[in-house]
Amino acid sequence: MLDDRKLAVLRAIVEDYVSTNEPVGSKALVDRHNLGVSSATIRNDMAVLEEQGYIAQPHTSAGRVPTDKGYRLFVDRLSTIKPLSVAERRAIETFLSGAYDLDDIVGRTVRLLAQLTRQVAVVQYPSLTRSSVRHVELVPVAEGRLLLVLITNTGRVEQRVIETGKISEESVGHLRALLNTCLDGLGFGDVPSAVADLPDKVGPDERPVAAAVLSVLLETLVENHEEKIVFAGAANLAAVDFSPSLREVLVALEEQVVLMRLLGETGDSSTLTVRIGTENPDEGLRSTSVVAADYGVGDLTLARLGVLGPTRMDYPGTMGAVRAVARYVGQILAGS
Repeated sequence: MLDDRKLAVLRAIVEDYVSTNEPVGSKALVDRHNLGVSSATIRNDMAVLEEQGYIAQPHTSAGRVPTDKGYRLFVDRLSTIKPLSVAERRAIETFLSGAYDLDDIVGRTVRLLAQLTRQVAVVQYPSLTRSSVRHVELVPVAEGRLLLVLITNTGRVEQRVIETGKISEESVGHLRALLNTCLDGLGFGDVPSAVADLPDKVGPDERPVAAAVLSVLLETLVENHEEKIVFAGAANLAAVDFSPSLREVLVALEEQVVLMRLLGETGDSSTLTVRIGTENPDEGLRSTSVVAADYGVGDLTLARLGVLGPTRMDYPGTMGAVRAVARYVGQILAGS
């Protein structure tokens, strides 16, 4: 355990290194921070911090830089997360409230996060497994073809074309009404049992079409087990010295599965998760840190969003931005 003074020294080293990207020496700490002790005392504290693995000396005659262990202790001991200004909160709300559908909400969110944090932003689409049915539409698009449109409570839209053979508009309307009657407000996990006897509720001539529609509907649920995820702001990595690992970071960002693991599992939407350096599951991202949060509607968690950047990041500011944007996205979805 470190005493309060050594924690203050570590905090000052992290803040100075994040700000300057230069190793931090004892003289700089004395000059920049009111630590209330001599340079000799600070040097002794730095020696203890280095011995315990919280800071390291990148090369001889240099100052010290935080290690992953040092960043972790810094984040765990944060007493406050930097709040956004009134102007920033107003700008976020205005920007997100202008979205017209789910794709636009996600697109605006990922661009906004990248701009606010100057990092790579990652946003997961609302999970179908946690969504419910708002509406089902059947639209004739050609002779013997229907377009199935499935709209969720989160605004997510899934579309599939169904080969049905000849069918009257009256039959299409009847089937559409039956689907919405039995599926409206139903969670996706309950859909298969709810539609099991639907073919028995239509006439013999409509049953082949009903069976085809149900088959495509259920396939849609299965096919979307792996959720969609998007990212933006990769150009921000150019401003960071990732050498020689920048290529590995960019390769990792292109992999959908890696991005899913990067954000982690959904949990308590009131908390942030921060993974630092070697805590990341993908080897290509061991030089980065990830700040992520859940977003949702009310008590329902739908998905996660977050940012990826160097371990030398502004943790209080980044954590504040991620938390604020997650909260606003939930509010926008609740009103959509």
